[in-house]
Amino acid sequence: MSGLIGATVSAAHKRAQFRAGLESGRLQRFPGAFSPLVAKLIAEIGFDGVYVSGAVLSADLGLPDIGLTTLTEVTSRGAQIANATDLPTFVDADTGFGEPMSAARTVVQLEDAGLAGLHLEDQVNPKRCGHLDGKAVVPTGEMVKRLHAAVAARRDPNFVICARTDAAGIEGIDAAIERAKAYVDAGADLIFTEALVAPADFEKFRAAVDAPLLANMTEFGKSELLTARQLADLGYNVVIYPVSTLRLAMRAVEIGLREIDSAGTQSGILDQMQHRSRLYELLRYADYNAFDADIYNFALQGVS
Repeated sequence: MSGLIGATVSAAHKRAQFRAGLESGRLQRFPGAFSPLVAKLIAEIGFDGVYVSGAVLSADLGLPDIGLTTLTEVTSRGAQIANATDLPTFVDADTGFGEPMSAARTVVQLEDAGLAGLHLEDQVNPKRCGHLDGKAVVPTGEMVKRLHAAVAARRDPNFVICARTDAAGIEGIDAAIERAKAYVDAGADLIFTEALVAPADFEKFRAAVDAPLLANMTEFGKSELLTARQLADLGYNVVIYPVSTLRLAMRAVEIGLREIDSAGTQSGILDQMQHRSRLYELLRYADYNAFDADIYNFALQGVS
């Protein structure tokens, strides 16, 4: 039955795995998953972890990424995705869903839900997508209070608390660097600088901040898309691909639906679909069947 119903390792093990990855000197690659099924594919291919994007969760609910989702929604979906694999799952917790006490509760809820870590950002609440213009950030001291509350609420020391700063596009890179240093001093384990533009920006940040760093390689945003090799060479510790799987899926879904609408059948696009057999393979149908056979292996006698 190993791994059929859920993960084969504990949440504590996954958190220790994430912490060890940060300290390994090897770039940790965390694609975004919009469902547990996508998380299973991420694990099968061999990535280091799974990321749950706030923008993707919002989009999946049919909402823009402007702080409309709730802690309950993020916790519920995050738990489902985290339980699907043995990989650590790292989640976007926006601004902590309120004041510093809310950030503390967010840590407790997500830790209990089996997540390996979260990131909190220094935007004004309610936030907006990090690659949109018109963002605003809170004073550094206010973000430090969020982080102090989050760190104080953590029970498992391996639960990773990442601080995201959106200040680079508002106050400049030097100001973002100073914020990052203050966030490390406040207890952040990992620093996520949103919307850096060129490789030189990433390099400057790496040279200035003595802490693990995360790079966001989201498409169609402000950042140049750097390869995993480039990021590793720059000394980054984690890279996320937050919306890639959703964008791939939604593009394919739109093409397929338009074909069905115009042609009246899906028969012309079968080669673009995941085959039933591949889905069953990913879901391990055969293993479930064998498990059932082992349990229900008796025969009724004398029944007509």
